[in-house]
Amino acid sequence: MNLQELFDNVPSIEIRNLMADSRKVRPDSIFFCVQGMMFDGHRFVDQAIENGARVIVHSEPIANKNPDVTYIRVKDVTAVFNKVADAFYGYPSHKMRVYGVTGTNGKSSTCCIIRDILNDYSPTGYIGTIAIEYGNVKLPPLLTTPNIDDLHSIMHDMVEAGMKNVALEASSIGIEQGRVDSVDFDTVVFTNLTYDHLDYHGTMENYFQAKKRLFDNLKPDAYAIVNADDPYGLRIVEDTKAHVVTFGIDHEADYRVTDYQLLADRTLFTLQVNGKSFDLETNLVARFNIYNILDVIAALNLNGLDISQMKDKLKHLKQIEGRMERIDCGQPFNVIVDFAHTPDGIEKLCQYGAAITPKGSRIIAITGSAGKRDKVKRPVFGQILDKYADMIILTEDDPRNEDPVEICHEIASGIQHTNYLIIEDRYDAIRQAVEICDPGDTILIMGKGDEKFIYREYGREPYQGDDAISREVIQKYYLGNGEAKNDSEDANQ
Repeated sequence: MNLQELFDNVPSIEIRNLMADSRKVRPDSIFFCVQGMMFDGHRFVDQAIENGARVIVHSEPIANKNPDVTYIRVKDVTAVFNKVADAFYGYPSHKMRVYGVTGTNGKSSTCCIIRDILNDYSPTGYIGTIAIEYGNVKLPPLLTTPNIDDLHSIMHDMVEAGMKNVALEASSIGIEQGRVDSVDFDTVVFTNLTYDHLDYHGTMENYFQAKKRLFDNLKPDAYAIVNADDPYGLRIVEDTKAHVVTFGIDHEADYRVTDYQLLADRTLFTLQVNGKSFDLETNLVARFNIYNILDVIAALNLNGLDISQMKDKLKHLKQIEGRMERIDCGQPFNVIVDFAHTPDGIEKLCQYGAAITPKGSRIIAITGSAGKRDKVKRPVFGQILDKYADMIILTEDDPRNEDPVEICHEIASGIQHTNYLIIEDRYDAIRQAVEICDPGDTILIMGKGDEKFIYREYGREPYQGDDAISREVIQKYYLGNGEAKNDSEDANQ
C-alpha cells in the first residue's frame, strides 16, 4: 500500500509493514512511537530505522532526523495507529460480525462457547488468552488482546480464510491502551468485575472506567449485554449508545435463569426470555458457568440464532482448555485444572470443589501468584484457601524477576489454620498432590490452566501446562503403582 493512501501531503512510498516494536525486522514499514506501560517508542526510533522503518509517526519532537526517512508528527500516535492499521489491513472487523467479551472472569469461556456453538452455522474465529483460532488454524496466544497491528493482521487473515464472525477477548489493559479503538464491535458482553489488575489501574474505579470505555464507544446499532447480578453491570452501560440487554439469576433480567440444579457432570436450568420458558442442560458445571452460558445465549439469540438451535449443542460443548477442566484418567479422585488467578476466581473454584467433595474427603489446593503483578492479592489468596482447603501446596506461577519462594511466603501470610507446603517447581507440586491424594479427594490446580509457558526473568520458558502435567503424573505416579497401593491397603485392613 502506498503511504499516500494512508496520509495526506506525504511522499509516494510503498509500505509493506506496520510496526510498534522496534526490535522486529519489518522492511518498508511505518514505525509508530507508541507510549506503552514500560517503554516509550520515541526512544527507539533509530533501532526501528535499522530494522526497516521508512516512515516514523511520532508525537514528541525528534532530534537528528534521518534524511532518508519520512517523519509524520501527530497529536495522538495511538489514535492514528488504529486508523492506519484498520485501513492497511482492509477494514477486517467491518467484514465480520465481532463479538467482544470483557470482564474480570469468564472472557475465555464465553468466547470459546460462542465460537463452539456458532461454528456449526457460520465460520467463527477466536482471539484471546487460550489461542488464536479460525478454520483449521490454531496459533499460540499473543496478549489476551493483541497489539493494534497484530490484532488487525489476525482479523485480516480470518477474513481471507472465510470467517464470518470472531469472538474477541477485550482486556481492561487492552482497552485502556486503545488496542481495540478501531474494531467495529457488533455485540459486547460484560461478564463481571472483581479485584484484579490494580497494579496497573490503581483503583477499582479506574479498572471499571477502563472497561466502561468499551461500552461508551459502541455504535448505536450494537448490543451491550451486561450481567444484572454484578454491582457494576448497569453502571457500565450508563453512557452507551448501544441497545442494552441484561442477563442474570438473582435479579430481573431479559435473559434470566429462574431455577437450576448443579450436578457433578452437568447443569440443569430453566431460562426465561420474553415470557417464554426453556428447560436446558449443559455439560458445563458450577454456578459461574451458568452466567457464561447465559451471556452466550443472549449474544447469539440477539444476532439471529434461536434458542432451540442451541439446545442440543449446550449438552455437548467442547471442553474449554484449562477452564474448569476435569482431568479423568480413571483415578478415584477429582482433579480440576482452572485458570483462576483472582480472589473471586479462586473462591468460586473452591466453592465448586467443596460442592463435589464427599464429606470426610479432602480438598488439596495448588496455586501461586504471578511476579511483577498485584502483590496485595497474595495474602488474600491465602485467606481464601485457608477457608476451603484441607491441604495447600504453594508453588511458582510466572515469577518473572521475583523469587517464587518469597511469593509463596506472601500467600502463606494469609493462611492461619490449614497445613501448607511450599514446593517451588510446579511439576513437583502437582506430583506431590497426586501422590498424597486418597480416593474421594479433590485436587484444585489454579493459575496456569493449559498455558504452555512460564514467564521467568529472561522471558517465556516452555511449560507443559497444568492439564498435561496432571495427566502425566496421574498415569505415572498414581495409576502406575495403583495395584500395589491397593494391595497394601487391603493387607493393612
